[in-house]
Amino acid sequence: MDAGAPPVQAEQDTPAGAGASSAGDKPPLLFLCHRIPYPPNKGDKIRSFHLLHHLSQHFDIYLGSFVDDPADWPWAPEVEKFCRGVLLRPLDARLATLRSLRGFLSGQALSIPYYTDPVLRRWVADTVATRGIRHAIVYSSAMAQFLPADGDGFRRKVIDFVDVDSDKWQQYALQKPWPLSWVYRREARCLLALEQSLAAQFDAGLFVSSAEAELFHQLSPATAHKIGFYNNGVNCTYFDPAFDSEASRPTPFPEGSLPLVFTGAMDYWPNVDAVVWFAREVFPALRRAYPKLTFTIVGGNPARAVQQLAALPGITVTGRVTDVRPYLKHALAAVAPMRIARGVQNKVLEAMAMARPVLVSRKGLEGIAADDGAEVLLAESAEDYQRLLAELLAGEHGSMGQQARVCVQQGFSWEDNLPEVVLLLGNDGAVPRHAKESLHYG
Repeated sequence: MDAGAPPVQAEQDTPAGAGASSAGDKPPLLFLCHRIPYPPNKGDKIRSFHLLHHLSQHFDIYLGSFVDDPADWPWAPEVEKFCRGVLLRPLDARLATLRSLRGFLSGQALSIPYYTDPVLRRWVADTVATRGIRHAIVYSSAMAQFLPADGDGFRRKVIDFVDVDSDKWQQYALQKPWPLSWVYRREARCLLALEQSLAAQFDAGLFVSSAEAELFHQLSPATAHKIGFYNNGVNCTYFDPAFDSEASRPTPFPEGSLPLVFTGAMDYWPNVDAVVWFAREVFPALRRAYPKLTFTIVGGNPARAVQQLAALPGITVTGRVTDVRPYLKHALAAVAPMRIARGVQNKVLEAMAMARPVLVSRKGLEGIAADDGAEVLLAESAEDYQRLLAELLAGEHGSMGQQARVCVQQGFSWEDNLPEVVLLLGNDGAVPRHAKESLHYG
């Protein structure tokens, strides 16, 4: 068990709270999620939390999930507010990694044994039977293993793949030396087979963007008639450049500096790869041209390679912060130099919502319909960053921040996007958005 984790929680009926109502008012729903959907402080948890919150208005939710960060245990009561019953299981990453090696013997994707848990499996079976649950949503393909073997007893089953994970592992393989490259190629191949199988088994499969859904159509044409997407959203009331708080009044940056900022979970390899490349290959030349330029890396659990960047001139690594908004509000610009990416980068959406210019790679912009030069600035090379930074400092792109915020407000609203999932869970004849346009693939 993780250090500091409370005893494993048995199922409990929670009192009506921020998203719950008295038992029996709504149909029961099984919600399986690979990571506790609170606090919403990283990409997958932002999406899973808003999904949980919205579905709790239509279903009595029974949530089974893991806690892989001891710091998340105190947030369990917040999750319980939206659920009728909850089981949270501790997940030690070191032990889970060792357990995942069983996949080499079984022929499975390594992520399946990584999440294997007999207690959660028994809880799901008992809960489905005793509560008469006929609706299920699975968040992340590895969690589908916990559905009862006779899963055909469900009236509707929806899986939120979020990203095409198999393609992400294929990208990893291209960046790593042997033998890791071989392991990652194997994981990509096994995950694709799993994704294709699950897409066939579930009534609907969803991704984070039309681009992800289209990619999966190409990888699994036989299931295209079941595949759709719903965009992430941004709370533009919270991510508002006009927000005022004690924390926002002083700038977190050195006085007189020209701050660039990157935000994200800093133990996530694509983020690590992005900031290391930018800090070592791009930033030194920028700082020679503009000595007051600084680069601040904001995000929890910075990997060793990220921590080492703090020794470089002009670079700060903050670790976890209580509020990312002051760093965005007072920055000259946000950067998202992603070289490996799948899905939608919330860091880009949040910076746009805060009306900041964002210098972003094409991979970092995937799934975001924003116009280069009007709402974001595309940058792939060191030369691109030098040119665009010179334009920003010369006063060009003055209206970009506000145009970026409008783009997010119009296209990335949870209230507009999440009803799609409710429809798919509750309507036997519902077809996912995007699949309607792609039935010719089937």
